[in-house]
Amino acid sequence: MILEKINKPNDIKKLDPIEYNQLADEIRTFLIENISKTGGHLASNLGVVELTMALHIVFNLPQDKLIWDVGHQSYTHKILSGRKEMFNDLRKFGGMSGFPKRNESNFDAFDTGHSSTSISAGLGYVCARDIQKEHYNVISVIGDGALTGGMAYEALNNAGQLKSNFIIVLNDNKMSISKNVGGVNEMLSNIRSSDSYYNLKDSVVNTLYKIPGGHKLVDSIKHTKSNIKQIILPGQMFLDMGLNYLGPVNGHDIEKLIKLFNIAKRIDGPCLIHVVTQKGHGYKPAERNPSKFHGIAPFDIETGNLLNKNPKTTYTDVFSKTICALAKNDNKIAAVTAAMPDGTGLRKFSHWFPERFYDVGIAEEHATTFCAGLAAGGLKPVFAVYSSFLQRAYDQILHDVCIQQLHVVFAIDRAGLVGSDGETHQGIFDLSYLGTIPNMSIFAPKNDTELAAGLEFGLMNYNGPFAIRYPRGKACTRFHEFNEPVEYGKSEVLYMEKDIALLAVGSMVETASDVRDKLKKKGYNVSLINARFVKPIDTTVIHQCADNHQLLVTLEENVYTGGFGERVCHYVEESCLKIKVLNISLPDDYVEHGNVEILKAEEGIDAESVITRVESFYNNI
Repeated sequence: MILEKINKPNDIKKLDPIEYNQLADEIRTFLIENISKTGGHLASNLGVVELTMALHIVFNLPQDKLIWDVGHQSYTHKILSGRKEMFNDLRKFGGMSGFPKRNESNFDAFDTGHSSTSISAGLGYVCARDIQKEHYNVISVIGDGALTGGMAYEALNNAGQLKSNFIIVLNDNKMSISKNVGGVNEMLSNIRSSDSYYNLKDSVVNTLYKIPGGHKLVDSIKHTKSNIKQIILPGQMFLDMGLNYLGPVNGHDIEKLIKLFNIAKRIDGPCLIHVVTQKGHGYKPAERNPSKFHGIAPFDIETGNLLNKNPKTTYTDVFSKTICALAKNDNKIAAVTAAMPDGTGLRKFSHWFPERFYDVGIAEEHATTFCAGLAAGGLKPVFAVYSSFLQRAYDQILHDVCIQQLHVVFAIDRAGLVGSDGETHQGIFDLSYLGTIPNMSIFAPKNDTELAAGLEFGLMNYNGPFAIRYPRGKACTRFHEFNEPVEYGKSEVLYMEKDIALLAVGSMVETASDVRDKLKKKGYNVSLINARFVKPIDTTVIHQCADNHQLLVTLEENVYTGGFGERVCHYVEESCLKIKVLNISLPDDYVEHGNVEILKAEEGIDAESVITRVESFYNNI
């Protein structure tokens, strides 16, 4: 096997070129076998095997700097840079990250996890190199999907002014940028729309049809015209921005890729190489359904089916079902996603209500202001988005939605710890960054039915910015006996006793219930309150707790600073209430990848850790 020769960084440079294609096949087999056991990003990695090999063959890594946009397609890069043996622990706690990490390897030039960043980072490297008169190549890889993010164009515009070498590799796996774009298309469009153009066209076509075999000649001309357009149009936009354009090139032809990369190294200026690849290449199930195999749990290699035979209803499923049900009876409800219709549960909505569904691409900032426009125009937009991705739209939430107090509902999925994707995807800051914004209301449901009730309240009974945040994975189906109607700014008392009060947010209600059960067995009196609203906080229930409790414990799956607990502490102190407050929250830090239950224990927000802290704190009052 050729792959057995790849153990150390740059071992690929020792291979005979005749071995390259076999190595590509073996890498694909290795990825499929390993990801089928651990889960991970498969389709995107299968699509860039030859591209990654060519980059490692041509460039002198890590002296040359290779930056991956998003980074979930860097598995082959990790294999070729000496991390093949680490794949058994891919995305596990303490194991190898599924994204580039500078603290993991010096072959990872830049930490990535979100989209549309690689060109900006690469341009920074180029300018730092030139100022310090150093000599190395900088290569930024970006996908066509990432070009829907405005930051990529800001960087391209800036890069066009460079006078030194900078290589941008456009990994185009959908041909989405090869639509008619740029100055040449506009010019041709203007010509085609003129009367003289159509008069000449009709005259020529009519004449040709009268000639024997004229039909074939007309068809041939049309085909040639189409081919010429495809040659001209894809690169014209980049040329207009001041970039040299090479391609398109078959992204699965190693020989052609190597040739093009060597040419790009010699160009004295910014250069964009257009590489056309196929997501899931080499594995039929992933080729047929690349979305399913984008990020996938362990699966059966033969069939491509997930190994988990007992699918459970997730919070995303509940959201999907609820928004569709509400939209049936209210034609003002619209749904918006930033290139995540499947992940956010809007696929069903897109089929049922296509005229009210909008996928704006990877563009969270635009999505937010677009929703503001929809709301100003009289609709009820719901922006379904992952917590960590909504961070990118902070300015738009503040300026375009909240200042105008527009009725936009933010359905924030993957709130709290998400697990294997690590620091860039943990949704542990939303209570903090949203809580700073005036006019924003924040709701966190304790279970499946409360998510449905909260979404209905936000759409039908409230008129203003409304955020509802819920975690990844299986929906909690406990506490159905507690089903008070949602009332703005009011919490829900599950048990009211004395001494110790647990005031929990969203997913932490389940943890708090387990804590209460165990503390009760130890003889403590414990109240349990479902906060529901993080902003505004329920000050009435805080005063009730202060009357007959010595300790108020807040529980949240968010960092402490700016979070629910800090807000409660501030209110208790400001109101001079005679009750101690203990905050259970995540530390003000970034949380690495790993199983969510392991991470909760490590960060001290699991039931056992909470019990230990509560007992210690209460006994010292």
